[in-house]
Amino acid sequence: MNRLRRLLAENAVVLLFAALIAAAIPLSGAPPLYLLQEVLTRLGRNAVLVLSLLLPVMAGMGLNFGMVLGAMAGQIGLILVTDWAIVGLPGLTLAAMLATPVAVLLGWLCGAVLNRAKGREMVTGYILGFFVNGLYQLVVLYAMGSLIPMLNPELVLSRGYGVRNVINLTGVRQVLDRLVPARIGGIQLPVFTYALIAAMCLFVVWFRRTKLGQDMRAVGQDRAVADAAGIPVERTRILAIVLSTLLACYGQIVFLQNLGTLNTYNSHEQAGMFSIAALLIGGASVTRASIPNVLVGVVLFHLLFIVSPTAGKNLVGSAQLGEYFRQFVSYGVIAVALVLYAWRKQAGEQQARAALRGPGVGT
Repeated sequence: MNRLRRLLAENAVVLLFAALIAAAIPLSGAPPLYLLQEVLTRLGRNAVLVLSLLLPVMAGMGLNFGMVLGAMAGQIGLILVTDWAIVGLPGLTLAAMLATPVAVLLGWLCGAVLNRAKGREMVTGYILGFFVNGLYQLVVLYAMGSLIPMLNPELVLSRGYGVRNVINLTGVRQVLDRLVPARIGGIQLPVFTYALIAAMCLFVVWFRRTKLGQDMRAVGQDRAVADAAGIPVERTRILAIVLSTLLACYGQIVFLQNLGTLNTYNSHEQAGMFSIAALLIGGASVTRASIPNVLVGVVLFHLLFIVSPTAGKNLVGSAQLGEYFRQFVSYGVIAVALVLYAWRKQAGEQQARAALRGPGVGT
């Protein structure tokens, strides 16, 4: 009974959202084939972004709200290849190559800052995202077209510098998704994108078994013990953030090539929030996250996104209610996860103190 109770408590978020979706699907009236197609599309679109969160959790740094730095790097790469009119897979590859050094630099900056904010990494990463977003806006709004030459006048604002609000990524639209086309029973499958996600999952599994991966796990379990064992704690933490930022960069490129449209000034803003919400809905926590949490979370989170507007419209006559509910879910699940983490940590510390005092003390 205790084991069942513990199992239910650990998977309470997953069960809650599964129940919400089970109730919302009939209310939405969406055809099963449509739901399956949308879920498969969104899984390919978002999985790499959510996978980028795993390594910092393993290193004991919590949920990497600073992953938006990688998303911004990916967008800079896409803006440049669109301006240069390099299309297809070469354009997408070049975008990733151009974005890689930017993502590594930003990841190193983020890791160095977080090393000075041990124990407060999540809120620090969140605020750092706002700071770097200001630098990103400065580059795309003023530097591009003035200091950085822009070849395509259609991408530049009418004043002669600055990038337009929306960029049509026609040249790289769904390049990965259509590279190996497959259709089964009326369902379009982005086979190459799934292969890329599988490769990322295998990379995470392999990385955990490497010396650096073992060091990250040791640092995540106890920094003092890891330091005593000769592990360079601060360097290991920086590398975790650099790799996470780099994966987020590639994840944003995969995301935007699927959409085919880049909103220059705010496409990256919700990348971190939605990815973290999806990971938590999949059953992860601030201290524990796995690949199954990523896949389950993406499916549940985006299935709820698909059905909530039509369910809200059919239930109360307003699709806007579903939109509000989606925003509530995104922020609410993160708040609940952080509260549960703080509560469990406090309860664990109290139990540890009680064990040290021994039986009968204070009675």
